Amino acid sequence: MTRPVPPPGGSFPARPGPPTGGSFPARPGPPAGARPGPPPEFGDDETRHPAVDAAVQSLANAATLAPADQIAQYEAAYETLRETLATIDQT
Repeated sequence: MTRPVPPPGGSFPARPGPPTGGSFPARPGPPAGARPGPPPEFGDDETRHPAVDAAVQSLANAATLAPADQIAQYEAAYETLRETLATIDQT
């Protein structure tokens, strides 16, 4: 089997480059305004679950941490929520 050879006169045709004008169009960003915070207090403790409330609060607190430390908080909250849902499914 033979390899392709360049056409006579030089090399293969050039590939097209990026559009002229310097850059690609900007991607849209998030809507203007404040970042969403934790949900408001509903005042009805009978419908809420303490473990879920603690996990949600830990996620809100994680926003102030360095990104590397946030991962551990997110994983702990995920585990708490997963275990809580598993116990709810068993009842």
